[in-house]
Amino acid sequence: MKFISWNVNGLRACETKGFREAFRTLDADFFCLQETKLQGGQIEMEFEGYTSYWNYAEKKGYSGTAIFTRHTPLSVTYGLGVEEHDHEGRVITLEMPEFYLITVYTPNSQDGLKRLDYRMTWEDAFRAYMQELDKKKPVIVCGDLNVAHKEIDLKNPKTNRMNAGFTDQEREKFQTLLDAGFTDTFRYFYPDQEGIYSWWSYRFKAREKNAGWRIDYFVVSDRLREKLSRASIHTEIFGSDHCPVEVDINF
Repeated sequence: MKFISWNVNGLRACETKGFREAFRTLDADFFCLQETKLQGGQIEMEFEGYTSYWNYAEKKGYSGTAIFTRHTPLSVTYGLGVEEHDHEGRVITLEMPEFYLITVYTPNSQDGLKRLDYRMTWEDAFRAYMQELDKKKPVIVCGDLNVAHKEIDLKNPKTNRMNAGFTDQEREKFQTLLDAGFTDTFRYFYPDQEGIYSWWSYRFKAREKNAGWRIDYFVVSDRLREKLSRASIHTEIFGSDHCPVEVDINF
């Protein structure tokens, strides 16, 4: 099965920059989106053979997630079931016969780390949510996790240390998640690969210079490692300040 995740940074904008063509070219079983920036009824988007599920933020033009799937889920849930965290449309979970698939748009700690304390609370709640599901069947989590885990995961680690997405606290929370029984699929295949990123600022010609960050992930339960067949980052696809990321799993 082929899984794709893409922070589209506004689906309506991305649609004008080749989203539909990229969707068809990538030809995934599951195609997960973050930062759709939509409310219900603001876009007509259907693809033959796919069913879609949407979680909208209460705040207009903000956050939001979606999943397009070729496979019928046993159940679909929205959010974490925690009041504090469920107003921004950040999580969708599909229960499939053999696994749970979660798409997530992790809160950004923001300039000046204004939201870092909230982010820490979110991290603990989201990890607990994953661990509860993992007790029942393996978990596949994808999305913009808004953290570059190690120095290898961004172009300029020294100058970005303690900036949002590369604080010691965020990186530690990501490590805590991995230590709880989960695998970063890209690093599983490419432990030492440098210079491959999934997000580039729109400023300073960052993408042209490949001054990027790897902040988009597929993270899976450790026991799925033997089923992993491929992980890739589609740096050739434009349309957003992020590019799509992929994992292929043999179920």
